Amino acid sequence: MPSHEEDTDYINLQEYLLVLKRRWLAAAIVMGSVFGITAFVTYSQKPIYEASGKLLLKQNEASNLTGLNQKLGELSGLTNTSNPLETEAEIIRSNPLVKKIVNELEMQDKKGKPLEIDDFLKNLKVKSVKGTDVMELTYRGTNPLETAKVINTLMNNYLENNIRSNRTEVTAARDFLRKQLPEIENKVVQAEATLRRFKDDNKVVSLAEEAKVGVEGMRNIAEESTRALAVLEEAKSRSGTLQKQLDLTTQKAVELSTLSQTPGIQQVLAEYQKVQDDLAVARSRFTEEHPSVRNLVAKEQAFRQQMEKRVGRVIGVGESVKEQDLQIGELKQSLTGELVKSEVERLAALQRVQVLRNAYITYETRMRQLPKLEQRQRGLERRLEVAQTTYQQVQKQLQEVEVVEQQKVGNARIVSEALVPEKPVAPKIPLNLALGGFLGVLLGAGTALLLEALDKSLKNVDEAKRLLGYPLLGTVPNLAEKGKMATEIPARDNPYSSGSMAFEMLMTNLAFSVSDQELRVIVVTSSVPGEGKSLVAANLAVAKAQMGKRVLLIDADMRRPRQHEIWELQNFMGLSNALVGQGEWVNLTKEVVYGLDVLTAGTIPPNPLAIVDSQSMATLIRETGKDYDFVIIDTPPLTLASEAQLLGKMADGILLVVRPGVANVDTVGIAKTMIEQSSQRVLGMVVNGVNVDSGSGYYYNKGYYGRKGNEKSEVDGKGVKLPGIRIG
Repeated sequence: MPSHEEDTDYINLQEYLLVLKRRWLAAAIVMGSVFGITAFVTYSQKPIYEASGKLLLKQNEASNLTGLNQKLGELSGLTNTSNPLETEAEIIRSNPLVKKIVNELEMQDKKGKPLEIDDFLKNLKVKSVKGTDVMELTYRGTNPLETAKVINTLMNNYLENNIRSNRTEVTAARDFLRKQLPEIENKVVQAEATLRRFKDDNKVVSLAEEAKVGVEGMRNIAEESTRALAVLEEAKSRSGTLQKQLDLTTQKAVELSTLSQTPGIQQVLAEYQKVQDDLAVARSRFTEEHPSVRNLVAKEQAFRQQMEKRVGRVIGVGESVKEQDLQIGELKQSLTGELVKSEVERLAALQRVQVLRNAYITYETRMRQLPKLEQRQRGLERRLEVAQTTYQQVQKQLQEVEVVEQQKVGNARIVSEALVPEKPVAPKIPLNLALGGFLGVLLGAGTALLLEALDKSLKNVDEAKRLLGYPLLGTVPNLAEKGKMATEIPARDNPYSSGSMAFEMLMTNLAFSVSDQELRVIVVTSSVPGEGKSLVAANLAVAKAQMGKRVLLIDADMRRPRQHEIWELQNFMGLSNALVGQGEWVNLTKEVVYGLDVLTAGTIPPNPLAIVDSQSMATLIRETGKDYDFVIIDTPPLTLASEAQLLGKMADGILLVVRPGVANVDTVGIAKTMIEQSSQRVLGMVVNGVNVDSGSGYYYNKGYYGRKGNEKSEVDGKGVKLPGIRIG
């Protein structure tokens, strides 16, 4: 089952096709004009020929050798996105090369003057082949020989210019390298001297080996220091023990040991002790004044002074020593010697510890300096290495440049020369004609849609329903067939035609439109003249009469009466005469079909509205409603007169006739406004003049109505549903 979106797309496409059908003439004129102009322009153009050649571009060898393009005067790209192939393309399009080609080939414009550079460039196309280093050159012109010659000459001139440019660059590179080589060599010498001076100043041979030796030395010194400290502690302990035993300080023990081992002091001490012994004997025998005593006292004093002098020379002047300490016993002398020896060992151990500590500090200071020295050495070595590498590279580049300078090659070569084209590339007649046809169809359709948008007339049934909003009671097909007018009353003359059946269905739907009462009197009107309201009223009356009802058709359009023409009746006496008392309406009616009477408009009065808006008219409608089963009143259009509004109030309701192509948006809107303002009861609307092949869906199957089909109409609660259409 098709979806709602598919139905909508189908309807929109159908509407577009209907628009093109209605505006086919304008669309055809535009389409034909566009196609004709395209064809004329295409066949009027001269054939254009195109020749092309290809160049293979390589990297600049001189630039690769030197790597110093900027220093050599070559401009580098200002952006990282620059393309060397595009740069070469611009060189090919440059004015000097183009001007040289124009002069060599004596190229002229249409006026016989030398061809302008801009005109030449308009026909020249230079592009790179994607994914390759190939450049394609293309030139267009009316002369096939000239196009090929232009491309070949241009490529040859470009190669010559490329060789000259490369030769100039190589020469500049050679001169530059020769100038730079001595300067770089001097930098190498300076770097070597700086490194050597650094090693001499800092006594550097091998920092890595020195660091290794330093670590080992510091470890050995630490071990020696540990042992020396142990010896020192042992000596200090032994010395302290001996000092306690002898009750002597270390210094005193040294002094006593020295004095006891000095022969001169011991000799004087022995003589001094002998004199003391003799003096003791003499004093025991003699008095102090005795010469012997006095002589011995003098000797004692002399020996004491001599001994003090000798002690002073040994241990220092000012130091006093007791006599009993000058001569000690063997045990004490042995212990004193041990104390002195221990002190000597302690001092030696202390000195050893100090020496080791100083050595450790020296190693440590050097080790702290090594990282900085190593860093400076690496920097100097790196500078020397860079200078040496640069020197070697420049020396190598100079040799290579000198070799390249002797060659006569560029960085481009011709891959394929241009051949003389055999077929023109323009104009492309099939393509141009196809585009012209497509554009013509497009503009033609656009013109049709534009005219349709500017046209305010109603186009179809759907638009009438959308604008008015009244129930659609039926549609009447167009009664004109193949340019000739069919009968105006198909309900009478051709009862099995689609038109006749349309009015029967309209009458049926009209009966179903009101459920609260029986319709007796209705007014048939339209928005503007020409919508066929009179014909609708006439055929509707016939359809009702054919149902076995007594029907009266009143022509109340006294401005432009039509019913007497439709029924071919005399109009000397009619409605207007009955309303002014010139006759009874019963006597003025004429039977046109069994069960159908017609009351024509009669004499046209000077003021139709005045006699319609009268008590006589109300009385007439009331009386006719009693005498007939159904009364149909044909009134003037709503936008031209007010009779329809007045009579609508007297009747049971209004049936509005709308004809697409005659009524427009404005008139339909005005008619609806007038109906709403006068509070009319609108039974519904009937759309007249619908084309059977309009594609709108509101049509009747001719085969069925001609008793050749097998489809049946269906009636639902809202109205009649015909094959392909729903009415109501």
